[in-house]
Amino acid sequence: MTFRDGENRVAQERALVFGTTAEAYDAARPTYPQALVDTVLAYAGGASAGGAVTGSLRAVEFGAGTGKATAVFGGRGLPVLAVEPDPRMAEVLRRKVAALPHVEIEVSCFEQWQPGGRRFDLAYAAQAWHWLDPETRRDRVFDMLAPGGALALFWNLLGIVDPVVHRELAAVDTAYGAGILRVTGLASDFDGEIESTEENGWAGWEFGADERFTDQRSVRLRNGVARRGADSWLAAVATYSGVQIMEPERRAEFLAELRSCLDAHGGFLDIAWFTDLFVARRVPAGAGA
Repeated sequence: MTFRDGENRVAQERALVFGTTAEAYDAARPTYPQALVDTVLAYAGGASAGGAVTGSLRAVEFGAGTGKATAVFGGRGLPVLAVEPDPRMAEVLRRKVAALPHVEIEVSCFEQWQPGGRRFDLAYAAQAWHWLDPETRRDRVFDMLAPGGALALFWNLLGIVDPVVHRELAAVDTAYGAGILRVTGLASDFDGEIESTEENGWAGWEFGADERFTDQRSVRLRNGVARRGADSWLAAVATYSGVQIMEPERRAEFLAELRSCLDAHGGFLDIAWFTDLFVARRVPAGAGA
């Protein structure tokens, strides 16, 4: 990656830390719902709800990780070129999609990867766009999309249902500066519909004024509520970058305090699972860009 200052070098370090626990990451992190695939493919013009890909869509995925999204999109028959910077994550991904010959994998940082003249009908990033160089990412995606091609950025959010438990976990998180509650908030905070780019945080703010991208939309998918035991939830927490970069003793203390909090409330969490999606389209040929 080609970040330009000290703060972004820290982001680089955090972006590449996941490979140190690639198998645990894959086991603990949630997948993506089929409704997301339906929505993205319908927007890109390639499928009916629940069906296989129609037409000749060609997709590129950035920061593919262990293939949480690659598997669900590739499982629909979508030809995907998955770009992943960490060879350890890519190895898990490679095993996961071994039965999908239409999925290709290239190990490279987004900032160094060269499309080699290829143009794609769909570019997407699952829980990864924020790790890419903010100075160049829009330009690079614009250049590799075919005119009228679709961009889809999406990420999972987990909401703790019990406000008392959330408040106590948040206090521990704040004390250790781990930042886990940026993606694990209070479930009621996610109740509002997301219907415009202005309400969808950084994605909408970043693309809203870029006239090269049109038809911008934001969607929040509600995927239900599940009860997770302490072991299961803490295994996921241990894969977050802010936790992985801690010194081992401090990380162990942090996880122990979280466990103590959960044990005091029955040893489980009721968690609502949401997926936020932002889509935009490169302006068609002859439309001004």
